[in-house]
Amino acid sequence: MRLKGKTALVTAAGQGIGRASVLAMAAEGAQVLATDVNAQLLESYAGVANVTTARLDVMDKAAIQDLVARIAPVNVLFNCAGFVHNGSILQVTDDEWSFAFNLNVRAQYWMIQAALPKMLEAGGGSIINMSSVCSSLKGLPNRFAYGASKAAVVGLTKSVAADFVGQGIRCNAIAPGTVDTPSLSDRINSYADPIEARKNFIARQPMGRLAQAHEIAPIVVYLASDESVFATGQLFSVDGGMTI
Repeated sequence: MRLKGKTALVTAAGQGIGRASVLAMAAEGAQVLATDVNAQLLESYAGVANVTTARLDVMDKAAIQDLVARIAPVNVLFNCAGFVHNGSILQVTDDEWSFAFNLNVRAQYWMIQAALPKMLEAGGGSIINMSSVCSSLKGLPNRFAYGASKAAVVGLTKSVAADFVGQGIRCNAIAPGTVDTPSLSDRINSYADPIEARKNFIARQPMGRLAQAHEIAPIVVYLASDESVFATGQLFSVDGGMTI
């Protein structure tokens, strides 16, 4: 039980990496609050030990502040919510650019800003931010707004880590490669030829396959645990060899 005695709050926990991480942390003994903007997705946690749920729209600052004010301090915050926009700089609209930064970056800023004071009062904690291999690590075609926003997450992560490194706060980010999640399936199905689109996504992975959500969850557990107590301000890549 690597996380026994710890509490965690996870955003976008209804499916994909968020859900896999909730289940992995709960299995390791953590008490996990799983949140998602889609309350129906949270119904799948009924009967799961160590997991409670709450609807949360991370684009709503007041809702974030209200939730954090109502709960006890958490030891772990996993900012998992995000969205992938398609297109180059010549195709992305101002609205898409704003949405990418509001969800992928500003929501993390709001979540950390709300949770951090209680973490400090409790003596410390671990913040885990969702970035991507498509960020400051690597440029990918037609991922202009997404890549820029995920690069911003890296900067946000390092800034928080630097400001609070002496106060028991660790802040790290993870950079997955392409993961076979419901959101990826939605994007693939939006292509004119979904079969060809899936082949193309697989082709850019050196291992010749997509990752599964449960293969990303172990790095979340590691960063949530005391095993990573000396790690902060880092970007942990789990990308199937994309950045070799």
